[in-house]
Amino acid sequence: MEIQRQFYLDELLRKRRNGFVKVVTGLRRCGKSYLLRTLFKNHLLSHGVLPEQIVEIGFDERDNKHYCNPDTFYDFAKTRLASHPDSIFLLDEIQLLEDFESVLNGLLGKNAEIYSTGSNAKFLSKDIITEFRGRGDEIHMTPLSFAEYFSIFQDDKNSRFREYMVYGGLPLVALASSVEDKTAILDSLYTETYLRDIVGRNKIRKVSELENLLDVLSSNIGSLVNPEKLRKIFRSAKNSTITSSTITKYISFLEDAYLLETAKRYDLKGNAYIETPMKYYYSDLGLRNARLNFRQLEESHSMENIIYNELRHRRYSVDIGQITVNEKNAKGSYTRKQLEVDFVANKGSKRYYVQSAYLIPDDAKREQETRSLIQIDDSFKKIVITSHTPTPWYDNHGILTMNIYDFLLNPNSLEF
Repeated sequence: MEIQRQFYLDELLRKRRNGFVKVVTGLRRCGKSYLLRTLFKNHLLSHGVLPEQIVEIGFDERDNKHYCNPDTFYDFAKTRLASHPDSIFLLDEIQLLEDFESVLNGLLGKNAEIYSTGSNAKFLSKDIITEFRGRGDEIHMTPLSFAEYFSIFQDDKNSRFREYMVYGGLPLVALASSVEDKTAILDSLYTETYLRDIVGRNKIRKVSELENLLDVLSSNIGSLVNPEKLRKIFRSAKNSTITSSTITKYISFLEDAYLLETAKRYDLKGNAYIETPMKYYYSDLGLRNARLNFRQLEESHSMENIIYNELRHRRYSVDIGQITVNEKNAKGSYTRKQLEVDFVANKGSKRYYVQSAYLIPDDAKREQETRSLIQIDDSFKKIVITSHTPTPWYDNHGILTMNIYDFLLNPNSLEF
């Protein structure tokens, strides 16, 4: 079964002939090679590009090993461009080409049209975009969004959403036919691919420290934590001497591998970032749950992680909002309180305030969830996303409430 990744295909098509190296980045096994060498190539062929115009090389394939030599590949590419100046290069696992940055920069000077992917323990794909001296154009790819995931099945969205919350959106996992296969793939990918890559690439000697950190971060998605707090947890629970600077370094390794992302807090009244604490979200919930042996399947935190990933998939920058208010207590005196907005999503001139609330069973819970939104005095849209609201509706404060399915399955849902 072919999963259409139309969002990313459209991005590749928009960037055609822009004079840059187009680099598809993202978590390993999220579908980068399939996007480039199947979906994109088939689109080109069905829209007038001739087969002989396409130069397709997977540098990780045995038959192409000789092309990993930069002089061999550069000479081949120059000769090819001399005879076929309209050639389109599809280059998979580009980091295996030695000195690839200077080779591709040289080909750009000859007006080559280049598309590439890259990721492994030696050179994970987040680094690659930095190597082209301002002439790299990134297409960042994530695991399947829920809309992409649901498109495979088109049956009961409630059961598919619960499945998605547990096993995530990696294509290999989504297409697996049984629970046993899904869990086995996730376990193998975590230990044999992601963890091994991170350890090998960064020459980590104390692997148990990294694994303990992964356990703690996996257990605390959507919670405010900072390196110093984590250090104290390790000291009390593990009798560990790990330092906060080492924890910070390990977290950066996890981010570089696209395994998780950091969401910073933003003071909505002071218009300034707050350095710590922060929140961490997994790029794929299946990997998070596999790390914890599927023991902690909290629906509220999982839905929050999914909303964060969807906003990032839609190319929003996402922060955690904080707003400080003065409130009168029972004794009549005023106290300062810090209220939180789950997500502040920005893209260009657009901004949305988004609150995740798995259930709102009564007015008291609704008041709790909307309290911070009501305190914001600008005109940007304020949204509450729940698991159960039947249809989108606005309250007297102008706050839009919608259910998770309307949000995830409609790419324009924020415009309701």
